[in-house]
Amino acid sequence: MLKNSLIKGVFLVGLGSISYGVLATFVKMAYQEGYSTAEVTTSQFILGMIGLLIINGFQKIKNKNKGLKASRKDISQLMLAGTSMGFTTIFYYLSVKYVPVSIGIVLLMQTVWMSVILEAILTKKIPSSKKIISVLIVLFGTLLATNLLTTTLNINWIGVGFGLLAAASFTTTMFTANSIATSISSAQRSLYMLAGGAIIVFSFATFTQTTSFHFDVFVKWGLILSLFGTIIPPILMNAGFPITGIGLGSIISAIELPTSVMMAYFLLNEQINWTQWLGITLILFAIVIMNISKKA
Repeated sequence: MLKNSLIKGVFLVGLGSISYGVLATFVKMAYQEGYSTAEVTTSQFILGMIGLLIINGFQKIKNKNKGLKASRKDISQLMLAGTSMGFTTIFYYLSVKYVPVSIGIVLLMQTVWMSVILEAILTKKIPSSKKIISVLIVLFGTLLATNLLTTTLNINWIGVGFGLLAAASFTTTMFTANSIATSISSAQRSLYMLAGGAIIVFSFATFTQTTSFHFDVFVKWGLILSLFGTIIPPILMNAGFPITGIGLGSIISAIELPTSVMMAYFLLNEQINWTQWLGITLILFAIVIMNISKKA
């Protein structure tokens, strides 16, 4: 019975991570059709909020309004934490506008070493030797995966900068999301965090969308991006992580990296050489050794 439960947890976390992994490729395809970052992010967040409102409504009916409701303090804290989600989406989508998806996802994975540094600052403790070794492996893997060691490479540093900003924002999201209002349902937490992120996204759209807004983006790309980016993954991963535990869950969630790279290879025809695959493998290996000994 316990084994079946664990398999279910692994499936939920894995499927949620795969959902996140396909996002950047769809965003790149939307760019190819002429849509702006403002249009893509706005449609994703609006439809995502509508979807989560519907899910919360069904949960209230199912629980006959007996479920624990978020307090004003919970809502304000979740919305504040959710602003980092909005920044992550904007920075990540801007990054893949300038660099290939296969490089953008590697830049986002820099959360591995950023989280170690943030944890060290918050706890005022020096990271363990295992974490330090993992960070060094990630950094070397990044050099390979992004082709930075190739002297002939003409990389767009604007895209790299946005990718690192996305990683920093995502690191903040991970630390805050797991410690705020954990007593209420994951659907409520996701909704209020998304609302906080929406404030950032809508502000960005207001200041950057200089042409008329193409509302057909809601039908063409908004629905699929909201499903794979703001509705399905948080629900699946919030359900799966308590079963797998943080250690195993972190290892399984790393499947987002190869998923994103393979999607870019097959749908965008991005060329990925053997040194990049080696770098990706090293990053995945670092994530495994960093989490393998953690208790579920």
